[in-house]
Amino acid sequence: MHHNNITVLASTLLGLILSQTVSAQTASPERSQEITERGKHVMSFNLGQTQHIFSKTETGGLQQVIVKDPRNSRQIELIRQHLKQISKEFAHGDFSKPEAIHGQAMPGLATLRAAKPGQLHVQYKELPDGAEIAYTAQDQSLITAIHQWFDAQLSDHGPDAVPGMHHGIEHHKHKQQLYPG
Repeated sequence: MHHNNITVLASTLLGLILSQTVSAQTASPERSQEITERGKHVMSFNLGQTQHIFSKTETGGLQQVIVKDPRNSRQIELIRQHLKQISKEFAHGDFSKPEAIHGQAMPGLATLRAAKPGQLHVQYKELPDGAEIAYTAQDQSLITAIHQWFDAQLSDHGPDAVPGMHHGIEHHKHKQQLYPG
């Protein structure tokens, strides 16, 4: 029994270490440019004037998009429109917009798309300088898929996206406990 607990602990630690390694990888300059070009057709706001923040939580994750200049009311409105729309789509299993940007093989996407009604909770919220979407699930495979999906976005979006709390970005208060990896 004791040996099984050590094996489970070792496997969990290895998974956390590997997830840190994956999230630290960035896409090639060619891939980043391709993502930026595709993103222009899907996201109405200007990537260069905004920052994506992806925070993993114990129950899923928190995606925030905020403006770099809080006086930029036009970009704030565009962020809100986009995130409000995609949150509705995601809540119904429609992940076609991230697929259009990142491709069909985007990590985590197939699992998220296959979630049964009620398994994945998606909640939109306006922020003073943008908006956020909270993703929550009880099923560990969905939580893992959210984390993989966040890692893929961090890699693909390059300097326009950062992991939450790792780069000194202060988040708006949120009820979920942030997950360090």
